[in-house]
Amino acid sequence: MKDKTAKLYEVDLYKPIQNYFIQREYEVYGEVNHCDLIAVKENELIIVELKLNLNVELLIQATKRQRLSENVYIAIPKPNYSLYSKKWKNICYLIRRLELGLIIVSFQKSKGQVEIKISPSHFDRKKSMQMSRNERKRLLDEIKGRNGDHNIGGSNKTKIMTAYKESCIHIACCFERFGPLSPKALRSIGTGEKTLSILNKNYYGWFTRIKRGTYSISELGKKEVKEYPQLVHYYTELIESSSEIK
Repeated sequence: MKDKTAKLYEVDLYKPIQNYFIQREYEVYGEVNHCDLIAVKENELIIVELKLNLNVELLIQATKRQRLSENVYIAIPKPNYSLYSKKWKNICYLIRRLELGLIIVSFQKSKGQVEIKISPSHFDRKKSMQMSRNERKRLLDEIKGRNGDHNIGGSNKTKIMTAYKESCIHIACCFERFGPLSPKALRSIGTGEKTLSILNKNYYGWFTRIKRGTYSISELGKKEVKEYPQLVHYYTELIESSSEIK
């Protein structure tokens, strides 16, 4: 059994993978024209690149090997984080997107255990986009729900203006202008079909129910909405120019 405290090297991956392919009647060779491992059976040529960590260098190296064979794998030790994590799923998506294969080697038992996680195959981009059509719709709907660009791309750990928050500001401005209103009255001003849901959810705590079917802005809402002067000005002008409440 490999000592967990012992340092792992790329060469430690070679023997388990070599044995894996030999057991499946391949001829296996190491370090052939800069390829870490070659497995050959009849007209089938498999190339495996070995690395201790999955990084850009490895992906570049592997995609360059695709000039020589359609069957290119990258091999890494089994990660110490969950293979059900979002991080791992994203890694697997990228590998499939690049039409590569993935081998992981586990050293927790007496011998290195090899597992083929992904086999090289064609990536159908159109099918992938079709499967993500709902996410695409949500993306476009989010854009439609925004009025101007109020965020800086690449921002991290900062408040992000979303279409949902803009709707909350719009509703808050309506309350500031007209006082307590019903969801129906708000929608007639133009706050949108999600008005009732926004009021009931009250995610930011900006609203309060005065009585059944009638809402108003809370003290917290009055305070926090002032943090967005540009949007408050925009929606206040929009409200003033709109038609009377029906």
